[in-house]
Amino acid sequence: MEKTLLNVSGMTCGNCVKKVESVLNELDGVEKAKVDLENGAAKVKYDESKQSPDSLSKAVSDAGYQTEPAK
Repeated sequence: MEKTLLNVSGMTCGNCVKKVESVLNELDGVEKAKVDLENGAAKVKYDESKQSPDSLSKAVSDAGYQTEPAK
């Protein structure tokens, strides 16, 4: 299992956090996603044979939020 941190912008409330967590947690291969509104970040633990940081970012973008891998 791999772990990654994504910077997520555009979230304004707890419902945004729930939406982003839901989108990530529903992806095949994602074991756990936890979103922090205050820091604008999503910590994701995933199976690297099924997902990649780019595919995780795309799922969040498709949900309406801007994202990029944390540096």
